This record gives sequence, C-alpha cells and structure tokens, in this order.
Amino acid sequence: MFFQFKEQLPHLAKYWDALMAMHQRIEVPAKTILLAEGEVSKKSFLIEKGCLRVWFNNNGKDTTFQFFFENEGLSSLESFRKNIPGMFSIETVEPCILHVLQKKDFDRMMDQLEQEPAVLKEMMNVVMERQLHYMKEFLSFIRDSPQERYLNLLREKPKLIQRVPQHYIASYLGITSVHLSRIKNKILKDRQI
Repeated sequence: MFFQFKEQLPHLAKYWDALMAMHQRIEVPAKTILLAEGEVSKKSFLIEKGCLRVWFNNNGKDTTFQFFFENEGLSSLESFRKNIPGMFSIETVEPCILHVLQKKDFDRMMDQLEQEPAVLKEMMNVVMERQLHYMKEFLSFIRDSPQERYLNLLREKPKLIQRVPQHYIASYLGITSVHLSRIKNKILKDRQI
C-alpha cells in the first residue's frame, strides 16, 4: 500500500523514506504461515516479490479468499488496528521477499502522518478501492457460476491463474479441484468449436 502512496505523493518523500527504514526486508520460502488464524496481528507486509494468500478454516476446510502480489500490502487489518485475534491466516504461495512493519512502528508513523491531510486522503482512497473490490467479489460469488468466476479471473487476473496452484484457485472459487478441472476442460472444448 505504501508503495502506491510514495508514487502518488512524491512531495512527502521524507515520510516514505522514514517508513521504509522501519521495515525489515525478509526472504521466506513458499508455504510459510506469516499470521495464523486466531493470532493477534503485530505486523504488516509489503510484497517486493512473490504471492501471498489469505485463508481461513471453514469447518476443517481450507478456504482461500484473497491473493496479493508484488507492490501490494496487507495485514489482518482489524486485528492489527484493534489488537484482537485475526479472522484468517496469511501464507506465502511462492518464495517471497517481504518488507515487514511492526505495529509499534506503524502507530508511530501514523501519529506523524495525521498532520498530512493529503496522505490520509490517499490512504482513504486506497481503502475505499479495496472495499469496492471486495464488494464486487462478494456479489460475483453470489451472482455468477463457478465457470463465470473462473472466466473473470482469466480476463481480469491472468497472473493469478499462471502463478497460483490449481487447488488454491479452486478454493478461491468455492469449488473442488476436480470441478475446476472440468470447467477448464469445458472452456477449452468450447473454444475449439
């Protein structure tokens, strides 16, 4: 998220440089749990390289509901801000290079940024864009068939299809891997006709 702000508000470079200096750059292998469901989030992550997924345990079933890629940031926001247990897990899908910000450093920086209305406005815009994205996904999940949701992914997020294992995509679509294979075969067949 802060990568976006730095590009959009270059006149506030002193804040971005200070904020990035607070981050610890780490490299982590695939399938590393960065935050487990039920833990209190004390860190925020910026992705330099790699892919993260957000998932929760749904009656013993691993359910993926979001993916994040390069130049995106995430945390369990409610847990991070309110110091309460998180509702989901954050896990690496690929080997990742991440910039980790501790909550105490985030809070200190936010105290400084409160004096900059332009930053707060941009942060609100990013939050609103993310909220709109989630609303669209929620409506699609209710309105569209799994095949339509998969076709939307092919159109709108081709890198997700290329980089994320099929079983995570199936979980994200709310279907089994077998069902996803059938959808892919049907789409391939329809395109050949």
